[in-house]
Amino acid sequence: MSQRKYFGTDGIRGKVGDQPVTPDFMLHLGWAAGQAFKRAGQRNSVIIGKDTRLSGYMFESALEAGLSAAGVDVKLLGPMPTPAIAYLARTFRASAGIVISASHNPHHDNGIKFFSAAGTKLDDALEEEIERWLDRPIEVCAAEELGKASRIDDAPGRYVEFCKSTVPNEFTLEGMHLVLDCAHGATYHVAPKVFRELGARVTVIGAEPDGLNINLNVGSTHLDSLKQTVADREADLGIAFDGDGDRVLMVDRDGSEIDGDELLFILASQRAAEGRLKGGVVGTLMTNLGVELALRNLGISFERAKVGDRYVMEKLVANGWSLGGEGSGHLVIRDCTTTGDGIVSALQVLLAVRRSGQSMAELRQGMSKLPQTMVNVRVAERFDPWDRDDIVRAVRQAEEELGAAGRILLRASGTEPLIRVMAEGQDRERIAGVADQLARVVEKSEP
Repeated sequence: MSQRKYFGTDGIRGKVGDQPVTPDFMLHLGWAAGQAFKRAGQRNSVIIGKDTRLSGYMFESALEAGLSAAGVDVKLLGPMPTPAIAYLARTFRASAGIVISASHNPHHDNGIKFFSAAGTKLDDALEEEIERWLDRPIEVCAAEELGKASRIDDAPGRYVEFCKSTVPNEFTLEGMHLVLDCAHGATYHVAPKVFRELGARVTVIGAEPDGLNINLNVGSTHLDSLKQTVADREADLGIAFDGDGDRVLMVDRDGSEIDGDELLFILASQRAAEGRLKGGVVGTLMTNLGVELALRNLGISFERAKVGDRYVMEKLVANGWSLGGEGSGHLVIRDCTTTGDGIVSALQVLLAVRRSGQSMAELRQGMSKLPQTMVNVRVAERFDPWDRDDIVRAVRQAEEELGAAGRILLRASGTEPLIRVMAEGQDRERIAGVADQLARVVEKSEP
């Protein structure tokens, strides 16, 4: 893969006002994307959605102007979950979908994600083509060829119906009390409708966005409010989304957290029991070893991809499998949709609960998470720890000591000057010591 200047593993992201998250860059990006998406003899259209950040209005206008200057029509959806844009790009037969969001980050960050006409993340070649156009000055097309802009008012209703269509017609949530935490984000107006229309009694928190409170002490990265509400309301289950709605975590009625690794196991084991699991399961380098061991006991194949949902998707496609995900709650269910979708994933978990006749606690008993310790080592500048001989020697020695009872992972952060040191195994104290020891080696390592 060639080195890209702006695109990371999940689009473009940063602090509002700092390059490249500025109005002038977004104007240029809209034009560059329009040029890359255009096809000879075809007038293209692009849909744009956003989360609830105040800065989304500014970037929406800038992208709209850039796309119009390139001769591309724009359909504006307003606040919508990221996976909704992936779905609506397909239904509107758009050339692409653009999401203005920084996912689980605080309000002062923002970013851009792209989806193809098929509702999938853009391939590397098209991202590189956009970057080539970004190196050129904007040239506005002839006035009669400028793109037009319009708003789509029924987008929320379309997406609600899509989410409901991913479960059988006879599926109902009647008799179940759910607490939804919408993170003051993009799911605030659609998630409650989905679960209520399927029959659940729904209590909602984190559904009063003001442009600045997205992810603020709520959502999938802050579960305390959800735990308290589940306890106070004596609810059956709590469901937490992140700011753009592509992740989901849960809280059981006893207050215990259910992360993405456990949700992935529940989905895989129940689908396998019903004969509905296509192939195996894809996790990431960070997926808890307990998932792998539990799936192996059930005869289910498991493979690891690099961290990032696009890499999970790539391996799923290559293997012809349908189920994968990350501990953060970013689950990919390819027989339901084309990207990670928090609402759809939650529905699939609830479907597994209903069909199994078991409680969430009972479904989780088949997997035991192994203790895992993560140490973040701040470095002067980013580097690949596997390029340093002293670090490699220390890791190999630690792996020999742990043997089959443990696992070690070192990786450079993709967004910060950090080296992440993770150790995992049966003995909590032992793996904590191993992680600390390796962190000290990383701190002292010389280029």
